[in-house]
Amino acid sequence: MTTAEAVFDRAQALPEPLARELLDFAEFLLERTDRSRHADLMAAQASSMAGVWDNDDDDVYNYA
Repeated sequence: MTTAEAVFDRAQALPEPLARELLDFAEFLLERTDRSRHADLMAAQASSMAGVWDNDDDDVYNYA
């Protein structure tokens, strides 16, 4: 039995309010994973984009 199948079996045994809470938690974990991937992509492109992002012409857009 896979982990997903075990979670599914246990979720079916929960009353509806607790199953909803479990679903909310699962969605939170997915969102956290997506944010982590996004941060990894931003870090990976930082060096290649430094010349585009950091230039004198665009200094007016920098936040203080």
